[in-house]
Amino acid sequence: MEEGYASLPTSHLLGSVPAVIAEEKPNASTSQSTSPANLQVFPPPSGGYVPPDSPYAGDDQAKNDWKGFFSISSYTQYFNVDTDVVVDRIITSVYPMDDFSRKIDSNPDLYGPIWISATLVFMLAALGNYATYLISKRSEQSSDWEFDVSYVNWAACTMYGYAVAVPAAFYFLFQYFGLHASLVRLWCMWGYSLFIFIPTSLLLVVPSEIFRWIIIVLAGSASSWFIYLNLKISTDGSGMNPLVVSPLVLQFALALFIKIFFFA
Repeated sequence: MEEGYASLPTSHLLGSVPAVIAEEKPNASTSQSTSPANLQVFPPPSGGYVPPDSPYAGDDQAKNDWKGFFSISSYTQYFNVDTDVVVDRIITSVYPMDDFSRKIDSNPDLYGPIWISATLVFMLAALGNYATYLISKRSEQSSDWEFDVSYVNWAACTMYGYAVAVPAAFYFLFQYFGLHASLVRLWCMWGYSLFIFIPTSLLLVVPSEIFRWIIIVLAGSASSWFIYLNLKISTDGSGMNPLVVSPLVLQFALALFIKIFFFA
């Protein structure tokens, strides 16, 4: 009888304590992976601009979205900017004391450089011809003037060739010396550095040689300083200051070429 009563369940009796069942604590990594919410840290650690709905947050994710050279979707990430961002970067390129490299850390774009280069090509061709027209009318009133179509070819080859070839050359130089560099970031930086020559070309129409030289020297100095500051930030502490000075010279040489060839 004692064995029969001992076998009866007692969990329903008053004052009885249910048995404690050990529950397995969920793993932290498992709970994070199964969590439905995917919160983003704001602002980004790099300090760069990331659009709210953008799936791109840096070079690592850009590599994962690469679909090949012949796929249009591979290049959409570099045009994922709005007007406010482009205008802000243009202002920073004219005022080089601001940190431009920080703004393009996580989202370098090619929309601004392509737009700036195309605008500069047509402005140099049109205003260069107009400047020669004004000079010819001032010097010889009865002379016939003809539009020089070759200015368009020279402007396109110079601007696009410089904006593509020079950053690519320095990219391979940085890689050779063991410095981490992003080709898209260099293209972005060099493209925005050309914007200052757009308002400069408007001022170079003035038929005063002294005024033209003053304007082109100021524009070339500002553009060269912009390139120098951003490259110096990227190569800080690497002992590559002589290499950083060379693009400064090339940028100023471009300014002199614009003055001598298009606005002589």
